[in-house]
Amino acid sequence: MRNDQGAPPAHVQPVPSARRIELLAACYGYALDHGLAGVSLRTLAAAVGSSPRVLLYLFGSKDQLIREVLAHARHRDITQMTAVLETVDPVGEDTYGAAAQRIWEWLSAPEQRAMTRLNYEAFLRSVGHDPGPWAGFATESINDWKDLLLRHLPGVPIDVAQARATRSLALIRGLLLELLADADPVRVTAATQQGW
Repeated sequence: MRNDQGAPPAHVQPVPSARRIELLAACYGYALDHGLAGVSLRTLAAAVGSSPRVLLYLFGSKDQLIREVLAHARHRDITQMTAVLETVDPVGEDTYGAAAQRIWEWLSAPEQRAMTRLNYEAFLRSVGHDPGPWAGFATESINDWKDLLLRHLPGVPIDVAQARATRSLALIRGLLLELLADADPVRVTAATQQGW
């Protein structure tokens, strides 16, 4: 369906090209290894085997590229975590506690350090005075993770469920910061045994 000028209607999103998808994944990989703060388009393009001109053509601007890398990161994390949480016993005595524990175990695994570091960079920049392309990341991230936990509190009044999920996520975020600061993993993990 096209309008009079031959362009697709505004509500129809074009299918991303294979090259765009490939470069987005490569930029995400770069972000995991180096972060995105202060990165130049030239540096990013060289690192992913492209050129600034191509990145601008495909993503519109450096800010838009950063926004899309962050959205890609959030989507990837939530998709993977959703799959992990599908293994939580739905009829278990404390499915919420089991879900929160699985989230902690996944996020605190050594192989997730780069992802955790990137998320904290984006989270903190998004709540700064001039968030730029990071704007909204913290709020969106909080909602993503809170929604995952709320699925494991069926039948609980929404205000009680929201408060519990908020407390659990704050605890997880704080403990992850300790791990990023090279705190003793045994001591940090022991803190999770006090309950979610």
